[in-house]
This record gives sequence, C-alpha cells and structure tokens, in this order.
Amino acid sequence: MIIGIIPARMASTRFPDKPMALIQGLPMIGHVYYRSKRAKSLDDVYVATCDKEIFNYIESIGGKAECLLKVEADLKTKIDTVVMIQGDEPMLKPEMIDQAVSALKQGEGVEVVNLMSPLITKADQDDPNEVKVVVDQQGFALYFSREAIPSRKKDGKNISVFKQLAIIPFKRDFLLKFNQLNQTPLEIIESVDMLRVLEHGYKVKMVVTQEITYSVDTLADLQRVAQAMQKDEPDS
Repeated sequence: MIIGIIPARMASTRFPDKPMALIQGLPMIGHVYYRSKRAKSLDDVYVATCDKEIFNYIESIGGKAECLLKVEADLKTKIDTVVMIQGDEPMLKPEMIDQAVSALKQGEGVEVVNLMSPLITKADQDDPNEVKVVVDQQGFALYFSREAIPSRKKDGKNISVFKQLAIIPFKRDFLLKFNQLNQTPLEIIESVDMLRVLEHGYKVKMVVTQEITYSVDTLADLQRVAQAMQKDEPDS
C-alpha cells in the first residue's frame, strides 16, 4: 500500500497561516490535497497537522488528517511506501508523484527519492527559498544548499542547475528510521532535512522532472503562484 502524507502547519516565520491562504478562491492546502488525490500511484492521501483550522478544513472536504502510525492502526495493515508531499506545493502535478514513486519501486536498494527540476533564471538560482541540489553520475544527491550551487565562477554553460521539489517517497521503514536519526550540522545550517540522510551515510536518489512549479514561502511567492495558476483547471 502506498499513501501520501501532506504535513501542514499554520505557524511559519516567513508566512504565518500560509496553508489556508487562498489561491483562486481555494486554500493552498486544498490545491495540494486535491492534486495529490489524483495521483494514480497513491492508494490514499492524508494531511498531518496539529492545527485545528487545517484539520477542520480537510475534514470538511472529505479528507483525512492522520499520521503514519495512526493510519496503520486504523487500517490494520503495514504501509509499504509513504510519499511526503509538502503543503506549500500547490502547482504540483499528479504525474510528478507517480514519477517519483516509480523511481522508488524500480531502484534496487533505493529507500528515498526526491524530484528535481531545472532552475532557469539567475534570480531563482540565487533565491534562498529554492533548495538547490547537485548529483553524482548515477543521479544520487551529493549536496543540497540554499546557496547557488555549483559555482558560477568558471564557465558553467554545460552544467545544469537543479532545485529540489518537495515530493519525497520513502520506503516505510526508512522513514521511521529517518525520523529517529539525530539532526545534523549541515541539515541545521542549510535548513534542508535531506542532508540528514546524507550526513548519516545514506543515499538520496534524484529524479529529473521537466514540470515547472513554484513553492510558496512568502506572500510574494503566493502572488507569483496565483498568477501562474490562473489558467489551471479548478481543483476539486
């Protein structure tokens, strides 16, 4: 069984209450939930929140707000794969989830996958809200940073620049292990939790998607996303 879990909380230093911020008349968390539900690879989708406002909203649209172990207890079955889907990715496409899950299924020995997409503009490459990633020749992450990587001091025309997308399938047991690992220095200084995986000696498989999406970290991001989503079909 494969489920999606969308963590969402109202407290945010950069943009308080952002999960309930409206985009085309629908709370952002609603867009993420409805789009995730359309992924063919997911058997179900849950929202993980400690905030009553988010909980009540998700329940009001027929959704479920639970954590992994509570889901397993209710279903009386063990989940195989958990896809963590950040609640600030309202532009995600269901196919992106399917692509990431497929890579986890097909990758021998792979226990966690991240999507990544090209960063086109210099402004986005310099934006600290965009998490950049560099990979080895087999597509495993070497490092994540909020700074511009790789260096642009030399001619880098043949080097692609990628950002991490917060659609992250985990093998169930590895997710539980990850949650028990101590936070690590690079994870803390970069504020990127996948660095905890790398610093403890595990691997993160990266998969390229050509989908162009923007996450929402600030009010300016919200306005940018709302403009980009104007022509999208309504989520429901």
